[in-house]
Amino acid sequence: MDNYNQLLAFIWAYEYGNFSAAARAKGLTPSAMSKLIGRLEARLQVRLFVRGTRALKLTEEGHVYLKSARAVVDAMTEADSLAEDMPNQISGQLKIRTMTTFARYQILPWLPAFIAAYPALKVDIETGPLYQDQFDKGLDLAIYGGVLASSSRIARRIGESQWITCASPAYLSRYGIPSHPRDLIEHRCFHFNFESHWNQWVYAEDGQSRIYPVTPVASLSQGDLLRDLAIQGEGIVRLADFHIHRDIKQGKLVPLLTDFQSPIREPLYLIYAKRQHLSPRIRCFIDFMEQQLALHPWHMEATAG
Repeated sequence: MDNYNQLLAFIWAYEYGNFSAAARAKGLTPSAMSKLIGRLEARLQVRLFVRGTRALKLTEEGHVYLKSARAVVDAMTEADSLAEDMPNQISGQLKIRTMTTFARYQILPWLPAFIAAYPALKVDIETGPLYQDQFDKGLDLAIYGGVLASSSRIARRIGESQWITCASPAYLSRYGIPSHPRDLIEHRCFHFNFESHWNQWVYAEDGQSRIYPVTPVASLSQGDLLRDLAIQGEGIVRLADFHIHRDIKQGKLVPLLTDFQSPIREPLYLIYAKRQHLSPRIRCFIDFMEQQLALHPWHMEATAG
């Protein structure tokens, strides 16, 4: 950086005619200006100015070097200008990994608008139920819920979800409504087929949280498959509100055991590798997503009406 400041001091001294005038114009002391140019001449091992005259004059070497110095400063100025315009010229690939249901219900509805806003940006969304640290393999962003393992990654909380026990009106009409969590053992229940805290059906009773065991009729790998079974009237499921809030609002699914609803909400995190110098392509997605989540908060919609 000092080399660049030396270039600037050299150009300013030439343009203003002497060290004092250049120093006053640029908020420096004459001695600071003189030292910068002295270090530049010492580094180059040439004299750039003829001293001892009222106005500074360039040596022959100074004339040659002035052209190169201006080219460097102009290139730096152009680079800074391009950086300022980057938000309007965002391009490249943005690789995201998240839960399948979050992608479908909380990203896909507004993704076409985002793509239209940034046509030069290629969005690559990979889904999977469990968080995997793949930032060393080109991943830009991850969106996952729950307790994250301690790491050097940045986890930015963007919301929270509540897990809701529910079934379709047809199922409840046929099999009855459980009045207590212990009744679940006698009902047709479905959950995930991989090891996860999502399979722990937690309820609140007497001010304390308690896990009630269920015996699943079947286990599946995706939340949407569980949702579809529930809507078809096949049984009871426990799913996140960001996933099924519209189904509840439309009457396709009915929340159960609401008197025993756990107050615990699962945090949702947006995860990325570094806090500083965040790429504009990553920043624009974060800003766009947070704007959409603010406009459409699922926990409010799920309880509306």
